[in-house]
Amino acid sequence: MTPGPVVVLVDRGRLPAQAVPLLRAAREVYATAGVKLGLPPAPTSLSGPIVLFTDDLSHPLVRSLLDFGGELLAVEPVPGTGLLDAVATMDRLRSPGGCPWDAEQTHESLRQYLVEECYELLDAIEDGDRPALREELGDVLLQVLFHARIAQESPADSFSIDDVAASLVAKLVGRHPHIFAGGDPAVRDADTQQVRWEELKQEEKRRESSVDGVAMGQPALALAAKLVQRTARAGLPEDLLPPAALFAEAASVKLAGKDPEVELRELARRFADDVRAAEQSAKAEDVDPTTMKPDDWRKFWPTS
Repeated sequence: MTPGPVVVLVDRGRLPAQAVPLLRAAREVYATAGVKLGLPPAPTSLSGPIVLFTDDLSHPLVRSLLDFGGELLAVEPVPGTGLLDAVATMDRLRSPGGCPWDAEQTHESLRQYLVEECYELLDAIEDGDRPALREELGDVLLQVLFHARIAQESPADSFSIDDVAASLVAKLVGRHPHIFAGGDPAVRDADTQQVRWEELKQEEKRRESSVDGVAMGQPALALAAKLVQRTARAGLPEDLLPPAALFAEAASVKLAGKDPEVELRELARRFADDVRAAEQSAKAEDVDPTTMKPDDWRKFWPTS
């Protein structure tokens, strides 16, 4: 007896690997507009079902097959398939006939945007704004896609987004031997894992100094904290740290297990909130904040 028709609901119009056996065993295969099978025509099977792949359950053909006694199968989406759409979109923007502005960008011209997007992502995290967090993560991802696409087009770079992803996977696997290589006695908890990560990084990079690889272009407070972190792991005594008050304060915070960059940012954000609160209090009493004297500021300054 020939089996009844099967309607397969796929995600984002793409056929996942787990649907391939059904495709190969089908008597006839159909797909609604927008669904990309991505495979050569399947061999026909006289005893197999008629299979329809769709991402639109409202399609008339779907209803007809289901009313005819067809079976509906929902294939679970594979995480990461949306990234393929993002790569394809960047390809369209940079290709002939795409966006003129996007086509003109270089690694150098995009530097400012990478920094800006990272800081906007930090703001979303610190504000606890989850919708903004999702959006800003997308903006940071855009920078990764942009630079990878530029590199793909450049003879001087000659790598693609797939090479970037492959390098990342190799790094993650290589620096987590306790997960991917059957165990690592040096890793017992999160702290020892962090130490092991730095050890493996040093071996990979063949660095000659404990401070090699520290990004010297990062904000000064974060730079000081990173240098202190690296040298502390190398056993440098604290009395050899620079005696300057600002550096010493950053080192003290870092050695106490905190991030001075985060601490100062939080303090700065609270200060900005207090400034806004004082200005709003002044306006409530018909005082123009732009004309306030020191005593006015003290009067309206928040007490808590």
